[in-house]
Amino acid sequence: MRRRRLALLAAVAALVVAASGCAGVGGRGGGGTQVVVAMVANPQMQDLERLSGEFTRRHPEISLKFVTLPENELRDRVTQDIATNAGQYDVVTVGTYEVPIWAANTWLTRVDGLAARTPGYDVADLIPPVRDALTYRGGMYAVPFYGESSFLMYRKDLFARAGLTMPARPTWQQVASFAARLDDPAKKLSGICLRGLPGWGEVLAPLDTVILTFGGRWYDEHWKAHLTDPATVRAVKFYVDLVRKHGEPGAPSAGFSECLTSLSQGNSAMWYDATSAAGSLEDPNVSKVAGKIGYAPAPVVDTPRSGWLWAWSLASPTTSREKAAAWTFMSWASSKEYVRLVGEKLGWARVLPGSRLSTYALPQYRKAAGAFADQTLRSIQGVDVHRPGRYPQPWIGVQYVSIPEFQDLGTKVSQEISAAIAGQQSVDDAMRKAQRYAEDAAANGGYGS
Repeated sequence: MRRRRLALLAAVAALVVAASGCAGVGGRGGGGTQVVVAMVANPQMQDLERLSGEFTRRHPEISLKFVTLPENELRDRVTQDIATNAGQYDVVTVGTYEVPIWAANTWLTRVDGLAARTPGYDVADLIPPVRDALTYRGGMYAVPFYGESSFLMYRKDLFARAGLTMPARPTWQQVASFAARLDDPAKKLSGICLRGLPGWGEVLAPLDTVILTFGGRWYDEHWKAHLTDPATVRAVKFYVDLVRKHGEPGAPSAGFSECLTSLSQGNSAMWYDATSAAGSLEDPNVSKVAGKIGYAPAPVVDTPRSGWLWAWSLASPTTSREKAAAWTFMSWASSKEYVRLVGEKLGWARVLPGSRLSTYALPQYRKAAGAFADQTLRSIQGVDVHRPGRYPQPWIGVQYVSIPEFQDLGTKVSQEISAAIAGQQSVDDAMRKAQRYAEDAAANGGYGS
């Protein structure tokens, strides 16, 4: 099976090369050691580039070159670079989805030994579920830059006005009841906001956690698809019905950004999504509801806990010619020292969440993120990336199946579910199609053989 996976990855890489032509980052400069860092274009990475002068001041023998790209383009460029053995990138930002796949394909440098030999790095301080998600067959192949889980965000003032109390550990049935009570279309207030936008990283992110806590699953240990199982279908029907009855207007085209806007501008009473959203909700410069939001664990049904896990992380491709210098930069950018640097230079609200336990003991951070810091940490610590649902699974991950085929499979399935949210087909029809897609992906990938 592994040979088939490697062959598939090689084929995917070849297609990327054909599609991308000769795109690259240009040649390396002469003199000293240059580390080329390919990173996703988001605010946290932009902060890293902004603060990189502190690194080069301490390591004048190393120069840094940053290549900042949108997420999909970043994946294509890095895949092309590694598959062709070009060695243009020394450090790349990768997610928890890519790490076990790329590690299995020997594309990433193992770093746990390097970390153990680096004074003060303190591997034990990395939040365990995040560290586990970056581990393949006992080896760690990336270090976390920042991480997130998911939780329920709700308007405390609206709950109090309606005489409602959020339980310490809410169930999805309770959440649906609250949404029905708080839904008020006349005031342009939806009871809840839930992603409906197609995409394996959009609607499937929250929905997959709902499927898992309802007792459903994508595949069993033998890679038999289970998307038409009663528990899986029940979960999807629940989600679709909830967002259709009490969710935001235009739900089939609403993703993370749209729901963030809806809650922050006072147009939703609840939102189930990423813990990383809390910082924006508590910023009075962009949020009308700052100080009015409560945070509760991801709702459950048939499991003791729920919630997803994601971490943008730093890795060094095996094709890099500057692995030692790459690690020097990676270890600095994922260190306790860097966490403090962000707080001191850019503000403690900008500190990277979800990577280190020690971050949550810093008085300055606890003051800036007091409304959500503890619940964020509990949410991340409560995730089991090996068995997030009721059943064992032959991959590591929660809101995705960590196989190369999932990017296409997840996109197709999400499109069918979004169509059901839009009322264009029934959930039963959507899941019958999804089952066939999942069976084809397993067969084409050679899983279970």
